[in-house]
Formats: sequence, structure tokens, C-alpha cells
Amino acid sequence: MSDIVSAQRVVITRGSRVAISASDFTIPAGKITAIIGPNGSGKSTILHAIAGLLSISSGELSVLNNTPLLSQSQISYVLQYTTVPAGTPLTVMEAVAMARYPGLGLFGRPSQEDKKLVLSAMDRLEISNLAKRHLTELSGGQRQRVYVAQGIAQDHSILLLDEPLTGLDLNSARTIDSIIHDEPVHGCSVVLTTHDLEEARAADHVILTAGSVVGSGKPADVLTTNNLTKAYGLGSLHEDKATDLILPTEHHINDHPH
Repeated sequence: MSDIVSAQRVVITRGSRVAISASDFTIPAGKITAIIGPNGSGKSTILHAIAGLLSISSGELSVLNNTPLLSQSQISYVLQYTTVPAGTPLTVMEAVAMARYPGLGLFGRPSQEDKKLVLSAMDRLEISNLAKRHLTELSGGQRQRVYVAQGIAQDHSILLLDEPLTGLDLNSARTIDSIIHDEPVHGCSVVLTTHDLEEARAADHVILTAGSVVGSGKPADVLTTNNLTKAYGLGSLHEDKATDLILPTEHHINDHPH
């Protein structure tokens, strides 16, 4: 399979507002795809549609050669913000183990393989030492690592991440960035949203959004001065200067050359 996602003339609405007007894009298999664009440009909307959480209004959207809804069992989606009610007695181990619940059935018990996958995910995200801590006791970066561990402990061939590195401490950003680059080695395709131009340039594939898809393809082909001008309204500013002004660098770690 060369593409895990294919979209033709896709329109996506949120309420009465058109979030993505008629757009074409693809997402390659076994690669890292970055979706980048200004605030409100439709980045998360595209992730929601791929995950089958938001229906398209028109056009055709294929995910893993099927509809998004029928492919949901192969998709793991880690949201940018997940609220844990104060006082919720949920430990790190229990939160990560929830990823295995869909395959257990009503009265099923976790198998040794389930337990192995949970422990492996916790080890990869460097949170094994936090196993008995409650989620409400964790820092934001630690909590985000828990949710990514939950995401990779789930059976999946596509990992969706909504701004996974935004606002994190350096250690958490490095750890999650390592997972992003390791997942394709394990046969998984990664799709992430970002505001960071350098992070997008380090991906294998880029989708540039601005209420529609401005470009979809290799970073060098999509992140051009002309396309960035369309997306960000940069006028006649040079690309390097304009992107410094519009896209302040966040925690981008690029220790994994492609």
C-alpha cells in the first residue's frame, strides 16, 4: 500500500462553518506526515476526519482502503489536551492499560501479551517509574507521555498526534519525538499536527492547510515561499524572515535524520 489516506475534493464542516473547503491530499504508508498551518486552518479537523470522528460533507476520503469509520480499529489518536477530573483515582499503569480494553470483551482479562505491550509502551515513554502515580499528580509533560504510551499500546497501524510537542519540557519533547521517529520502523504511519516549520521540514510528507489544503507532498515541494504566502499571508517578506515572525520555534527535536 503506497498511501494510507487518499482524499479527493473533500469538504469538512463544523456546524455551519466550512473548516476545509474542497481539497485533495494523500498520506503515504510507513512515513511521518506533518500537517501544518495557521491557527484555525483545519489541521485538527483533518485528523478528526481521518479518525472517523468527524464526517466529511462531500468528496471521497479513504483510510486504509476503506471508510474512516471502518478503519477505526487500526487508528490510535492521541489528543493534544485530555482532561482528567480532579480526584480521579487513575494510576499511570491503569491509564496505559486502558489501551488494551477494546480487545478484552465484557468479562475478559488482560493476557500476558496485553501486559507485555503495556509495559513496553511505558518503558519506551520512560514512565515505568511512575506506574503507581495518579495522573493528577503528574506534570503536563509526564501526562502527555502517558497518553502517547496509551496510544502506542493500542493495536494500530496509524498513529495520529495533535500537536504532540507543544508546550512540553525538553525531556518529554525528546522522548515523544523519539517515538514519532521509531513508529515507522515498527510499520506504523504517523500523522501529526504542528505549528513548527522546522518540525514539518523534518517530516517525510507535509500537508499545508489554510481553510483548504494548499499543498500535499514532500516538504521541499510544499513548503515553498509561494505556498507559505498563500497559507500565512506573508506578503512580500522573504520566507526565512517571515516564518521566523509567524512560526516561533517550539520544542522541535531533530535528532533523527531521514
